[in-house]
Amino acid sequence: MDNINLNALEILYQDEYLIAINKPSGLLVHKSPIDRHETEFALQLVRDQIGKYVYPIHRLDKPTSGVLLFSLTSEMAQTMSLLFRSHEVQKEYIAIVRGYTKDKELIDYPLKQMLDTKEQKKQGITREAQEAQTYYECLATVELPYAVSRYPAARYSLVKLLPKSGRKHQLRRHMKHIFHPIVGDTKHGRGEHNTLFREKFDVHRLLLHSHRVSFIHPVTEKMLVVEAQIDSTFLKLFEHFKWKGIRY
Repeated sequence: MDNINLNALEILYQDEYLIAINKPSGLLVHKSPIDRHETEFALQLVRDQIGKYVYPIHRLDKPTSGVLLFSLTSEMAQTMSLLFRSHEVQKEYIAIVRGYTKDKELIDYPLKQMLDTKEQKKQGITREAQEAQTYYECLATVELPYAVSRYPAARYSLVKLLPKSGRKHQLRRHMKHIFHPIVGDTKHGRGEHNTLFREKFDVHRLLLHSHRVSFIHPVTEKMLVVEAQIDSTFLKLFEHFKWKGIRY
């Protein structure tokens, strides 16, 4: 993780119904059979920090940072979960990806359901393809003087990603599908680019950040926009690549 004090997670928003934090990369939202060795989870840390029980609403992958919402009541958790499932919550991410992308594009590519555990397979959950769409915009590019694979230089893009559906690893899988995998993705990415960023920039995380979440608050009925600032890893790269001041 990015040298973050997990005993003091950054609270982005809080009222009597909802709380939002800036989740650091490397922190699980809650216990998972995939990472049995982990002992700290966002849900538990937020509960201990504010002294109240919190309910999960949605999830971020362990290596993804950014806006993570919890509810302070079970009723609001159900309401917000419905908003997420009905796509009434807009999520915006930023990522650094391999290569020069198009200026903008809608990726419309079905994704097969990913099964986490043997138990899911025993239950007969299938891997049928599900509709999935992601819109992206290219915000900036950079060419680095490092040879990678058969290319004499390495090219990367900073993109804004807006998922139109909520499939598991959707952004990571969609960017892989168009041959622009996210840097630092050890499951869906390219090892040679991950290695370059580790060796040249000391980057040891997935470069995917949930920057903004917006929706109509179910109680106040007003638009709520929650934003999470990027961490020191992103800041260091933005400075090195001369991307400071870019609006996203």
